[in-house]
Amino acid sequence: MAASGRGLCRAVGASPRPAWRRAHWEARGHLKPEYDAVVIGAGHNGLVAAAYLQRLGVNTAVFERRHVIGGAAVTEEIIPGFKFSRASYLLSLLRPQIYTDLELKKHGLRLHLRNPYSFTPLLEEGTGSKVPRSLLLGTDMVENQKQISQFSPQDAQAFPRYEAFMNRLALAIDPLLDTAPVDMEAFQRGSLLQRLKSLSTLKPLLQAGRILGAQLPEYYQVLTAPITKVLDQWFESEPLKATLATDAVIGAMTSPHTPGSGYVLLHHVMGGLEGMQGAWGYVQGGMGALSAAIASSAAAHGASIFTEKTVAKVQVSSGGHVQGVVLQDGSEVRSRVVLSNASPQITFLKLMPQEWLPEEFVERISQLDTRSPVTKINVAVDRLPDFLAAPNAPGGRPLPHHQCSIHLNCEDTLLLHQAFEDAMGGLPSHRPMIELCIPSSLDPTLAPPGCHVISLFTQYTPYTLAGGKVWDEQERNAYADKVFDCIEAYAPGFKGSVLGRDILTPPDLERIFGLPGGNIFHCAMALDQLYFARPVPLHSGYRSPLQGLYLCGSGAHPGGGVMGAAGRNAAHVVFRDLKSM
Repeated sequence: MAASGRGLCRAVGASPRPAWRRAHWEARGHLKPEYDAVVIGAGHNGLVAAAYLQRLGVNTAVFERRHVIGGAAVTEEIIPGFKFSRASYLLSLLRPQIYTDLELKKHGLRLHLRNPYSFTPLLEEGTGSKVPRSLLLGTDMVENQKQISQFSPQDAQAFPRYEAFMNRLALAIDPLLDTAPVDMEAFQRGSLLQRLKSLSTLKPLLQAGRILGAQLPEYYQVLTAPITKVLDQWFESEPLKATLATDAVIGAMTSPHTPGSGYVLLHHVMGGLEGMQGAWGYVQGGMGALSAAIASSAAAHGASIFTEKTVAKVQVSSGGHVQGVVLQDGSEVRSRVVLSNASPQITFLKLMPQEWLPEEFVERISQLDTRSPVTKINVAVDRLPDFLAAPNAPGGRPLPHHQCSIHLNCEDTLLLHQAFEDAMGGLPSHRPMIELCIPSSLDPTLAPPGCHVISLFTQYTPYTLAGGKVWDEQERNAYADKVFDCIEAYAPGFKGSVLGRDILTPPDLERIFGLPGGNIFHCAMALDQLYFARPVPLHSGYRSPLQGLYLCGSGAHPGGGVMGAAGRNAAHVVFRDLKSM
């Protein structure tokens, strides 16, 4: 990572310590020897779990190994004056009930909704066109149809029906996100009362079936088929299909031709912000400001949140029940329950004494698919990118397309598949899929005047490189240079605007944020690792084989994304169990 300053940014130094780094929620008083509950990791799910438990009267402490809370939902000032959402960078999926229950607006959460939300410029070299075409999509359906009709009048007519079709599926899936999956173990082996209780969790499944009705077979195909097959049934124009397909593969080591990629798309369209279904936005101050708001809510009710406190192991009593944790400095903290926001792999393979876990369970956890295609690059620039397909305004004022997710190398689904094939061969993609976002186009607090922060979510990059190579500084920079060359083709002058960059390959994402394999979802969002089987069959309800130990992170149902559902659901399961202990 290199940093420098020039032009408008020359005189700008490091800003005062921002709100997301202040310690007003850290270690209130001294570390106590005992709590009702301990949460491992102050990622957003862990913070949500702590906030709910504390509000329910469960005295809770959160231990975070890094110097800053938020996990992957974090803001960091890597380059002086520039605040980056270093890992996760957009908000939509956070469950509406969490906003309300935790009073996040009261605790400082401010959002910038994006409209339009998607921009796909085309290169169109050799076509004779002076200005390349582009596809701009937003909330105005009439304008969307006008944009799509450039490529296919037939697709323009089909698009509203496709949107309604997908929204209905999202509506059906939605209730499943806010409840624990059906407890199959209790249903099979529990007492009559436990079996009756487990039946109540079938209600969201039955509700989903009623919503989908006679179209259930069509929706089943969306969840199981390759997204290319689904999109080919609706559309003919490649720029539209490729743009929509990006949501089916983003963050996943899958091709648009991979069966089941449709669910990943659904996972990215089922959100909403401030009552607007499917809306995405930027958090003012970066994603760390969301984590700060959740932490503030938790602390306001008495939760203790500690940074730079690494949990070394989970303690187990001689009777086989969790009795607390041991910190890296040797401190022992007793608790009735422990919730882990860490990945299933870290939780069960590194923090747990293996003798307390069934051998088959350990084997299943060790076999989880954690492959990740993602390299995240954070960039500081001294001016906005100037796209050939949408030239900048005089004076450098942000235009509507600058606030979008800007999809590059996405003219054709074949390009996405070829990028995937490169990575499967152990090579960074020759022409990577790039999602470029400029949050400072809506939130000027993130960068000095006239300057901007850019988030590049790129794929596909394998965790392990072919030919015995490793992700050293040379390989990181070579890949970033390739990405910048691609951007330059769409927006000449981009490379000359760069002041500094932060390159996070899959091994970097694993090392810094604890994401196994660099996977932003903790483990793949594949059909064999969802709902009943997340993280493994018979242990999908947040409880683990060890009494008193629970999962509350992205490796639990309903999976990854800045959703908070796993933390909220786990907290309610824990609270019910505590009442019966």
